[in-house]
Amino acid sequence: MAKVYDVPPDVLITRLADLLKNEDIPAPLWTSFVKTGAHADKPPQNRDWWYTRCASIMRKIYLNGPIGINELRNVYGGGRPSGYGAAHHKDASGAIIRNAIQGLEKLGYVKKIEKKGRVISKQGMQKLDKLSTEILKELIVENPKLKIYS
Repeated sequence: MAKVYDVPPDVLITRLADLLKNEDIPAPLWTSFVKTGAHADKPPQNRDWWYTRCASIMRKIYLNGPIGINELRNVYGGGRPSGYGAAHHKDASGAIIRNAIQGLEKLGYVKKIEKKGRVISKQGMQKLDKLSTEILKELIVENPKLKIYS
């Protein structure tokens, strides 16, 4: 069985976002006009950016868990130019990350460990591993010379 480490992140996040659209993780009403943080100039142009962010957060928790909200804010943040000087790092929006994690917790994919942060649950790990296996099989069919080291 393939793991999240074995597949390209962009393919995994896109496929997981499509799956999350069909599940009961509603996007908040404010997602159409909110920026993703102080470093961003405009709101995201992709209409389904909420599900992409949820999928990305789920993958980050799988890889780095237990991980807290502030660590995720730092990861999703970016540089904000300040005049002629170098850009200074600004954290991402905490409300976006908190709402995404709360939605993933309601689905049972993420659970909280007291004083440590969030980790992926058994159900979430099974979902990601199953999806990774499907993606890897498709990649092998498309490119039979692909070498898999696992």
